[in-house]
Amino acid sequence: MEIYYLVFHYDSLFLHWIYNVIYKMKTLERLVAEKLLKIKAVKLQPTNPFTWASGWKSPIYCDNRKTLSYPAIRSFIKVELARVISEKYESAEAIAGVATGAIAQGALVADLLGLPFVYIRATPKDHGLENLIEGELKPGSKVVILEDLVSTGGSSLKAVEAIRNFGCEVIGMVAIFTHGFPVAAKQFKQAQVELTTLSNYDAVIEEAVRTNYVDQAEIATLQEWRKDPANWNPVTK
Repeated sequence: MEIYYLVFHYDSLFLHWIYNVIYKMKTLERLVAEKLLKIKAVKLQPTNPFTWASGWKSPIYCDNRKTLSYPAIRSFIKVELARVISEKYESAEAIAGVATGAIAQGALVADLLGLPFVYIRATPKDHGLENLIEGELKPGSKVVILEDLVSTGGSSLKAVEAIRNFGCEVIGMVAIFTHGFPVAAKQFKQAQVELTTLSNYDAVIEEAVRTNYVDQAEIATLQEWRKDPANWNPVTK
């Protein structure tokens, strides 16, 4: 892992120097938020909210799989995820992506780090070996789980449970984006899982205001939603 670390470590430092010069020392959270908004991986519609699969009404929709279609952004996110893992979880012995959103990016990150990769299904296959974890994972391995998006944390922590039940240690989870719900923070704390993300809801709102994606009048709506998303009742046009 050391050789791979040296290669991408210096690449990452160079990229950071370039970005710091161009964007005047923006934080990583803001940089990632800007890129997600630019390619519409994150969309904000305070006056015409989306409906999530859960039935929740939401002024935001996030599809980080779109980043895979933009080579420069795909590589940027890959390097930053790998940097976080190498800096925080040097003892990592495998990377596990959560299906389906984190499979591709997880494989890219594992390749950069020179580590084995597996992915975790939401439910076991209903045929063949009925696997929940796809790939070769050695029991006892120290695993970092990679997610594309963390909302309430439910599906993410099911992946943690699957890895633990397999006899491995989850030493952390890294994700591209989080909505920052209090319920998620509580659940991760209870599960004793450290979560690190490249960007978050607050950074997206800051960038959206800076670029006039939303106006000042819509900020209150965006902030109100996150307080109680399950019961949010939007006023639509």
